[in-house]
Amino acid sequence: MTAPAVPQRLAAPEPGWTDTVDVVVIGSGIAGLTAALKARALGSVLVVTKDVVASGSTQWAQGGIAAALSPEDSPEDHLKDTLVAGAGLSDPEAVRVLVTEGPDAVRDLIELGAVFDTGAGGDLSLTREGGHHRNRIAHAGGDATGAEIERALVAAVKRAPDIRIIEHALVLDLLKAEDGAIAGVTLHVMGEGQLDGVGAIRSRAVILASGGLGQLYAATTNPSVSTGDGMALALRAGAKVRDLEFIQFHPTVLWLGKGAKGQQPLVSEAVRGEGAFLVDHEGKRFMQGQHELADLAPRDIVAKAIMRQMLASGKDHVFLDARDFGDEKWRVRFPTILASCRSHGIDPVHELIPVAPACHYSSGGVWTDLHGQTSVPGLYACGEVACTGVHGANRLASNSLLEGLVFARRIADSLTKQLPVLREPAADHRVPGLVDAGVVPELQRVMTVGAGVIRSASGLSEAGDRLAKLFEQPAEQPGTPDWEATNLATVASALIEAATTREESRGSHWREDYPDRDDENWSGSLDLTLPAEDDSARPAATFVAQAPREGN
Repeated sequence: MTAPAVPQRLAAPEPGWTDTVDVVVIGSGIAGLTAALKARALGSVLVVTKDVVASGSTQWAQGGIAAALSPEDSPEDHLKDTLVAGAGLSDPEAVRVLVTEGPDAVRDLIELGAVFDTGAGGDLSLTREGGHHRNRIAHAGGDATGAEIERALVAAVKRAPDIRIIEHALVLDLLKAEDGAIAGVTLHVMGEGQLDGVGAIRSRAVILASGGLGQLYAATTNPSVSTGDGMALALRAGAKVRDLEFIQFHPTVLWLGKGAKGQQPLVSEAVRGEGAFLVDHEGKRFMQGQHELADLAPRDIVAKAIMRQMLASGKDHVFLDARDFGDEKWRVRFPTILASCRSHGIDPVHELIPVAPACHYSSGGVWTDLHGQTSVPGLYACGEVACTGVHGANRLASNSLLEGLVFARRIADSLTKQLPVLREPAADHRVPGLVDAGVVPELQRVMTVGAGVIRSASGLSEAGDRLAKLFEQPAEQPGTPDWEATNLATVASALIEAATTREESRGSHWREDYPDRDDENWSGSLDLTLPAEDDSARPAATFVAQAPREGN
């Protein structure tokens, strides 16, 4: 089964108004707001966000941000851990950029106003998470790092008079000039006191920082706004999307019972970093012997171990044991998780925490070079929407915030050297399409069953067939839920194509019919594109080989 055909552009009314800025930033997490703050020296900057400015995934990050900030640590050690977690597919050059520029980027964040936890001597309090061999995770508010970083960035952006923000707006499609370069965006703005309806923003450059695709799955740690919009935008504009098959399922998400859907509470890896451990329903530990780091193994190792336990026992969750922490440690170090558990009737001070894997992060995304430039001139990407080459087949814990921070800065530096000229948008003659929002629950079920933690040729084929039928249910009247549903279906189609093509198990891609890693045939990436000017376009995967690299 090949991936079903997807729309080449979204069905929407013609723009009723036009505005012009120098740079459009799509998204308001750590990547988007950092890019906006750094790019404002270039001219006018517009940040477009689907909800309020602080509503993205950054605020939900619990564990922290990884960087070699301790005298006992080094960028080289951080590089080694990142390459191992990436299972042989991380780009060493991109990783070196991340780990060498990361410490200064975090220090700049502190100067901006982000307040991180410190020890008795005033030094940063650093902890460890899965896959790290050093304590290098800086955290804030115990387990509220993302919220603190988002607070500081939002405050800085709101202090900047040269940055405009449009909230409650969905970018529909990218405008392109005759030469194929980016000329701006079309978007739909809602809400009183703001421009209403569909409009067009002409710009010299567009920076995608729109986050991930977690809403593809029935259970996810991602907020409701994570509908893969940026990846779908890029595909429709002709950009390469790389390694989309590598979807990271966080191993320890609070299990809320059968049938629980939507955003699920995360139990940070930092809990295991502080000494908690996994047990089965008989209270036995099962991570020893699975990996040298046992309960602190990379996420794909832990998620697979949990899934094996669940399959063998017929249970739908395992347990995390952190009862040795005591009340004070829970209250000081993990207040957010403590409150979350107790709100669901679980007291982790005295009880085991039921956990199971759930969709957490996309290691792949829109391909970029080391400066955030995509394969489409004038289009840049950073954060989870991008594939910089840092994560490879599996993201190392707490590298996501750092990646968004470092590569957003690099985009701004690149634009400072050469800001594209303002181009005239060309006429768009592609046939539009739209999927009805009512298909989303079925789409999430299809993806969870057929393209979730465990995959196979038959499961992926059935998922592709079901997805094709969902595309046959068009929406009659365009609206935000239908546009989001179309984006989800578009990204789902591309993901199924990639997961079907890669016939091996590596990192966070687990094929039960190809259970082994195959460096001879699959040491490389899969690039996904949509053929231009094809009304029945299907995502096509192209294998890009590379030399085998260090990995687990």
